[in-house]
Amino acid sequence: MPSPLLLAAARSDRMRGVVTTVPLTRGVVDRFVAGETVEDAIGVVRELSGAGLLTTLDHLGEDTTERSQADATRDAYLDLLAALEEQGLAKGSEASVKLSALGQRLPGDLALDNARAVCAAAGRAGMTVTLDMEDHTTVDSTLDILGKLRADFPWVGVAVQAMLRRSEGDLRDLAHEGSRVRLVKGAYAEPGSVAFQGKPEIDRAYVRGLRTLMEGAGYPMVGSHDPRMIEIALAMAARSARAADSYEFQMLYGIRAAEQRRLAEAHQMRVYVPYGADWYGYFMRRLAERPANLVFFLRSFVSR
Repeated sequence: MPSPLLLAAARSDRMRGVVTTVPLTRGVVDRFVAGETVEDAIGVVRELSGAGLLTTLDHLGEDTTERSQADATRDAYLDLLAALEEQGLAKGSEASVKLSALGQRLPGDLALDNARAVCAAAGRAGMTVTLDMEDHTTVDSTLDILGKLRADFPWVGVAVQAMLRRSEGDLRDLAHEGSRVRLVKGAYAEPGSVAFQGKPEIDRAYVRGLRTLMEGAGYPMVGSHDPRMIEIALAMAARSARAADSYEFQMLYGIRAAEQRRLAEAHQMRVYVPYGADWYGYFMRRLAERPANLVFFLRSFVSR
């Protein structure tokens, strides 16, 4: 279960100011973030693809409050997609997009229009796009935008958080032919009224979601580092007689790298690669998810 204190800190402007001005050793942030520039991201994609791993890239940023910020995020994705195509790395790559960074909380269709621009560029490059899911207040808007995007880009995927109580119904609606769905446990602080709170409950919800996707006609993307969930997913895929190319595993950059390479030997394995200067919110959520990540972070100050 993610740490509520650290998840709250991920949204705190005061904590952001403290953490981002501390002279962290570069290795701490680099464990989870590919770097701040497109060139940094390209280098990581080249390394991972050389090891047989697929990638999905996230230009870090969220909670955009001005149109100029949303448009800048759109342009950053367009630059990334163009660079991947130019370097011959587009095939097998994907863009992961947070609609909040494209203007989801701003009036009108700004997020939809910006997402359409990103999807069009991805399609020309032979790539796909998956919409990240954020806190529960954004789910309806995200699924609405997903439906509109799929009218022109049927391959657009979406992430669903198993911890949300509503997700079982959403997954049943999404488990149709051609639908790409990334199932994750969830990494946001949510109230008990809308989300399961304990690890056993969340694990059971994740298994139910896996069953829905594996027995459905869509393309499941198993977003988990949990060895037990990975084994359950493999068993369900075998029971459903799924072909090896009809589903994939996904893990975050910097977490269980050896297991990523092991899975890639026999299965489709995609690494979620974040990059960009606005790394704070993402970084804090990674610390919140696993005590070992927080220990690694704190140890860096002792070992400098």
